[in-house]
Amino acid sequence: MGDGRVLFQEFLRAPTRVATVTASSDALVTAMLAPHRLDGPRVVVELGAGTGRVTGALQGHLRGTGRHIAVEINPVLAERLADRHPGVTVVRADAARLPAVLGEHGVDRADAIVSLLPWAAYAAAPVPRLVADALAPSGTFTQATLRGFHLLAPARRQAEDLRAAFGSLTASPTVWRNLPPARVLIGREPH
Repeated sequence: MGDGRVLFQEFLRAPTRVATVTASSDALVTAMLAPHRLDGPRVVVELGAGTGRVTGALQGHLRGTGRHIAVEINPVLAERLADRHPGVTVVRADAARLPAVLGEHGVDRADAIVSLLPWAAYAAAPVPRLVADALAPSGTFTQATLRGFHLLAPARRQAEDLRAAFGSLTASPTVWRNLPPARVLIGREPH
C-alpha cells in the first residue's frame, strides 16, 4: 500500500496523533533541514517521523555518520519506517518520553531535532521544554507548521511556548509547494 493511502488511513484512525493526511513535499523537507548543520558525526532526533520523507533526506545528509533516532507514536508508521530505514533507530514512543528515549539509547544531547509533531502533542506535554533540554547548546530545532492555521489558539500557544524555550525563534518563508502550505519554525539557543 502506498504512503499516501497509509497516511490517510492512519489519520482517520487517530487524527490527533497523525498531523496531516499528506506526506511532506520535497520543498518542505528542504526547508526543514536547511537550518541544521548535518555534516560530520551528529546526533539527529526526528519527532513524528510519519512516512519517512524527512527520514530519507536526513539519511542522505548524514551519509552513514552520526546517529539518527526517529520517534513515531503510530505503530503502523513506525514499523514501515523501521523496515525502510534499517540504519535509523526507530522508536515507537510518545514525544513526551523524549528524555527517557534518549537516555535508553545512550544519548545525552542532540545536535539537531526535526519535528513534524501535531498540535495535540504540544497540548499533551511540555514539548518545547523537553526539546530545549534535549538539544545541545549549539543545536537547532525545526518544527513544521501549517500556514493559515498560525492564527489559531493552538498555534499561537505553540509559538509562545517555543519562544520561552529558545533564545531565538524565527520562521521560514511560506513553503507554497506543500499541501497544505506550511512554514518552518526554527529554534536556536535553547534555554
